Amino acid sequence: MCAVLEISRRTYYKYRNADDPDYIDYLMIKNIFNKSKGTYGYRRITEGLKIEYGVIFNHKKVVRIMKKYYLKPEYIKRTRPNTYKRIEENVQPNILKRNFKADKPNQKWTTDITYLIFQNKRLYLSTILDLYDRKVVSYKISRFNNNQLVVDTLNEAISKRKDVHGLIIHSDQGFQYTSFEYKSICKSNGITISMSRKGTPIDDSPMESWHGILKKETLHNNNITSLQEYQKLVEDWILFYNTTRLKSKKSKK
Repeated sequence: MCAVLEISRRTYYKYRNADDPDYIDYLMIKNIFNKSKGTYGYRRITEGLKIEYGVIFNHKKVVRIMKKYYLKPEYIKRTRPNTYKRIEENVQPNILKRNFKADKPNQKWTTDITYLIFQNKRLYLSTILDLYDRKVVSYKISRFNNNQLVVDTLNEAISKRKDVHGLIIHSDQGFQYTSFEYKSICKSNGITISMSRKGTPIDDSPMESWHGILKKETLHNNNITSLQEYQKLVEDWILFYNTTRLKSKKSKK
């Protein structure tokens, strides 16, 4: 099961026994939910857990965890207006307060979404940076700007870094970052959420700066012919940025 969920045995027992007993079960449920492309309700997910993992869950438990982490099938979502709104009760204060210095990895992360636009077509890039070395912890590119994009980016980052207890993650007040699922994942992993003030992008200036460098060195420096080519260029650049590109000493301040 640890291999399927891409977590260590230590992490498995940590969350099973201590922090949040629902978190490992959520990962299994989330995996089944994602494989169904967001179409399975609690009945099919309960059956999927039995087939995929050989575990038997009471359907009431599946309902509770899906509600806790805000997992809703597409057929339910389509009965509501196709708009996303910020959940005001989940807006958090600016804990970072423009102190972008980090003394060690996994102390402070910053995250945001930016557009990748070419000839009136667009993709959405979600990125998490570690303020210690300004390297990309994880990123996702999608045709849709939704909660799933941000949650997948966050889950991948947690999977890569493993122990993130005590971390501060900073973002704007976008609807994706005020979702109940995002909040629950952070809480389950001991992550403190920090948010910029409304209309104050300077509160997340490292992320804004990174977006500027990305677009300058990809879109503006190449003769791109398609959105797909642009996406591949961005993916290659992020790899270059993390492994090769020289960074000034100011990046740690």
